[in-house]
Amino acid sequence: MALIELANITKRYQTGGGETTVLHDINLEIDTGEFVAIIGPSGSGKSTLMHILGLLDSASGGSYTLDGERMDQRPDRQLAALRRNLIGFVFQSFNLLPRLSVLQNVMLPMAYAGVPRRRRKDRAMKLLETVGIADRADYHINKISGGQTQRVAVARALANQPRLILADEPTGNLDTKASDAIVALLQKLHKDGNTIVIVTHNPEVAAHTKRIIEIRDGHIVSDGVPSKAARRKVVV
Repeated sequence: MALIELANITKRYQTGGGETTVLHDINLEIDTGEFVAIIGPSGSGKSTLMHILGLLDSASGGSYTLDGERMDQRPDRQLAALRRNLIGFVFQSFNLLPRLSVLQNVMLPMAYAGVPRRRRKDRAMKLLETVGIADRADYHINKISGGQTQRVAVARALANQPRLILADEPTGNLDTKASDAIVALLQKLHKDGNTIVIVTHNPEVAAHTKRIIEIRDGHIVSDGVPSKAARRKVVV
């Protein structure tokens, strides 16, 4: 069953020189439980597509259906609630709060969703165990490594049991060892039944997904299964 359905999605921006079209008639379906990479060079439109999928930006034309419901033309308050309840985000820059502990950062999305504190704490600890960083629960973010910080970001993305996990360059700021660990973690989450879409410039990271969608100049130019030969063995 399709979790994501895009039909003739376009995105245009007004610039000083007139109008620029970033996405051209994108048609795409992603099923529940898929593990997908979106790749493309800088300026290809992949990040814009990710923002539309995450309800962080709206398309200029076409329709977007998420979990069976149309997303276009909804008011901002509804979109904010849908982002909170349906989508988990993992950002390259982490977007965690340094003044909070690891545990508090993971609990925060559940607070916004109205989950009682005891349940928030119990679930956050279970998520930290899932991502292998429960022993750092009481540390502040600036006291842990980049790879550990990204694990916290993944745990936070799972906090409200989203239907979709979107990861924007999740290994972009990490060294090879930490990158491998995050790729292995995403693979495990996929095997557990999560739907994951990542944007990455790294073909080796993309090759560990089950499907690669390549975008160039705002068009989908390929969509298929990655070659096994492109995969570098992940060592964790």
